[in-house]
This record gives sequence, structure tokens and C-alpha cells, in this order.
Amino acid sequence: MFRWMRRGYQLVFLALFFYLVLVTTASLIGGTPVWWFLAFDPLVALATALASRSLYHHLLWALPLIVVTLVFGRWFCGWICPLGVLHHAIGWAARPRKAAQRLELNRWRRLYQTKYLVLLAMLGAAALGSTQIGLLDPIAFTWRALATSIVPAIDNSAFGLYQGERHFHASTLIAALFAVALALNLWLPRLFCRMFCPLGALLGLMSKLSLFRLVREPSVCKDCNLCGVDCAGAAEPHGTLRATECLLCMNCVYGCPRSGISYRFLPAPDLVTDRLDLGRRRWVMAAVAGAAAVPLARASDGVEPRPHPLRVRPPGAAAEQEFLARCIKCGACMKVCPTAALQPALHEAGLEGLWSPILVARLGYCEQACVLCGQVCPTGAIRHLTVSEKVGQPPHQEPVRIGTAFIDRGRCLPWAMDTECIVCEEVCPTSPKAIHFKLAEVVTRDGSTRQLKQPYVDPTRCWGCGVCETRCPVSDQAAIRITSVGESRDPRNRLLLGRDKV
Repeated sequence: MFRWMRRGYQLVFLALFFYLVLVTTASLIGGTPVWWFLAFDPLVALATALASRSLYHHLLWALPLIVVTLVFGRWFCGWICPLGVLHHAIGWAARPRKAAQRLELNRWRRLYQTKYLVLLAMLGAAALGSTQIGLLDPIAFTWRALATSIVPAIDNSAFGLYQGERHFHASTLIAALFAVALALNLWLPRLFCRMFCPLGALLGLMSKLSLFRLVREPSVCKDCNLCGVDCAGAAEPHGTLRATECLLCMNCVYGCPRSGISYRFLPAPDLVTDRLDLGRRRWVMAAVAGAAAVPLARASDGVEPRPHPLRVRPPGAAAEQEFLARCIKCGACMKVCPTAALQPALHEAGLEGLWSPILVARLGYCEQACVLCGQVCPTGAIRHLTVSEKVGQPPHQEPVRIGTAFIDRGRCLPWAMDTECIVCEEVCPTSPKAIHFKLAEVVTRDGSTRQLKQPYVDPTRCWGCGVCETRCPVSDQAAIRITSVGESRDPRNRLLLGRDKV
């Protein structure tokens, strides 16, 4: 019964996860709480709370999973985790037929302790204000791969029928890493879960305190080892079961021909072990290594001492250091952006900000009435704005500025080529327009004179939406470009106009 229940739960939650990813688009989302699966993740709650010194209200959804894990064990990994379901399916399909070979593949190995060191290193980094758990957290990892690589690739092949043609920076690399994580099952079943998954490590540590556990009855067991043939967690049920590794897949219960394994409340301590045998030094070294990596990354190309001009964050984004303390690089904001303007960062935010969202105006612009990125953010890295908050209420309330447009006169057609062009002014959405013209009399090559409208940017009106850069007819590098200067979130990155800051 438990086996079919588990399969049913896996299919239901996998379908729910795919539904939340697919509905994360401007035309379908409505009021759907697509952040729920990510907020359900206790590692996201722990890491962002540690890094930002506060707990975002969405992350209270992690409390039920924590309580259930403390009572029933590490059941999330075996019954709910969408990446775990994919690993389980591929591992099952690739498993050898002979029971002896499967038993060898599912033998516990010391390298499976690596995930606990990964967890400690990431929590050490979080303690210094840098959240990096999204790089390997299974929920964020899977969401990012689907949002920026797999779904766009399928949609582009289908002529953009679902969300329009979309392209994301480094999407091939993101897809390749996801494919490698799945392909590891061809070597050892669920190797990512057993060796690398920081969420699994956290839940494994919690399961040390679980009230219910699987246990082998020594008086019934005849040491046939059939219970370990299909053990998903390499928990060694035929010996002293490792509670921290057990995924509660229940395969051992059905694999035992003598019904010698049962799921009990508070079994005898000598029948189950929760020791990790890592040693205090390794725990400390892992945490220290994670903490040390933060200042090293910031010393080379981090957020200090000056903001990067191309690091244009979404509207409502927190100040850079708080943003990096909260952002888990899940890609939900990139997926929902109606113009595909939000892209995963490569070098623009330094090593610390790898795959965090930046606005690339050459690919898309920030729609003036759109606040979806804040709606889907599970951790508060992007604040959920109202449209009135975003656009402001002149003259008393300023709009949320994400940058400022600048004209490159060496590439602008009216400035450099004596050619009429008014595109940037036409598409500027502000009222009054942030881009305006001045009539200028120019002397052409043949000596004749003509009047041209030459564009200027009024930085008191511009909030950095980037539509001018998107629509600029100079097709490679636009003649008008936005940078992060003037953004509302950072007082050190503002323009001085006389005595005022904008």
C-alpha cells in the first residue's frame, strides 16, 4: 500500500510543480501563489533568514515541513521533491536486472557525507550575508533549469505558441548542469540526492530527531540483504539502518520476503543509527570555508566599492547586499517577465551574484504597469510593488527607478549620421516624456544645412525602463542605453542634479 501511495504522491506533487512553473507567465498567473513550492523549502527559509537576519513571511510555509520531518523522518525527499522524483524514475529505468548488482549500487559510501559539508559551507556563506543555496537546492535548481532553459527551448521549437520566443544568457550551461545531475543516475542511483543535495542534508539532520523510523527486526531477519536491493537512499536497511539517509521510499519493506522491516514509533536505539562520522574538524572547516569564500568573492568582483553599470536589478529589488542575502536564483522572476528582459547574470554581479536576475534592455524592457517579478519572488529579494507605487504619484511620490538612459552620440543617428530618427522619444512611456528633442541646424557633407531633432534625456523623468534601448534601430549596440546609475534602492548610486538627488 505504501509503495502505491508514494508513487501517487510523487506524481501529484510533480504535476503541481510543473503546473506552478508553467502558470508563471503574465498571461496565466493571475493571483496564483507560484512561490509556494519554493517557500515550502526549509533550507531557503534557514539560509535567507541567516543571511538577511530576518524571515520573510512567505517562508513560514516551511514550518509544516520541518514539523513533519521531525515526526515522520525525511519523507519529503522520497515522496514530494520534484527533482527526487526525476532521479528516482531515471535510476529505476537504468538499474541493472540482477539483484546483486543493484545491491552493490545501493551500498552506502563515505562520499555520500559530502552533502553535509556542502550544507555547512553554504550556511557559513549565509552567515556572512551571501545566500548561495540556490545553486544546488533541488527546488531552485530545477525551477531555474525549467524556467530559463528547458521550457523556452520547447516553446521556441513550437514557434513561441506558449510564451513567445525567448532567449536567456547561459541557458545552455544551466541546462547542461541539470542534465549532468540527472545523468549521474546512470552511474549511481540518486547520486545527486545522496552526495550533493544540501536540502537532503538538512532534512537528514532533522530526521536524527524523528519519532517514527524504519527498523529491521533481528529476530526475523535472515541476512538475505534483499531489503537493500532497491534502497533509494543507500541507508543500509539490512544492517543498522542510517536514519539520516533513509528517504522512506518503503522499498525495503516490500523487498523483505519475511516482513522483517517495519515503520515504528520510537524504535529501540540499537536498531537505528543517526551518526554521521564526519568529525568536528570537518564540520568546522566546511563552515569556515563557506564563510571565507564570501569576502574573497567580494574582493575580486563583488558589490563593493562601486556598483556595476550593467547590474540593473528588477523594480522593487532590495539594496544589493540585502538582495544577495535573499535571492536564491530560482529564475521565477525571469520566467514571469512578459518581455523576457530579466536574465541570469554572469559577470555583471560578480561570483556572488551568479544567475541572479538583471535587466538586459537590448533583449526586453520593463513594462510600466507590470509588477509580476515581485509577486512571484519567494524570499522578498524583490518587493511586491503595486502599480501606483512603481510608477509614482507626481509630484509627491517618485517612481521606483532602476536606472537611467544615456545617449551615445557617436552611434545616435541624428547626432552622428545627420539622419532623422525619433524612435526613442516615441516609445518613451513617461508623462511628460523623459526623452525630448532640441532642434539643431547641421551642415551636411555637401555644405548644405538642415534641421534635425537631436534627442536628450531628462534624468528627473527617466526611471530606466529600457524600452528606448530595446527599440533603438541601431541593431547591435544601441545608441541609447540604460545603466544602474540613478536607481532608487542605493543612495550611493544616484545622479546629482544641482542640490537634488534623483
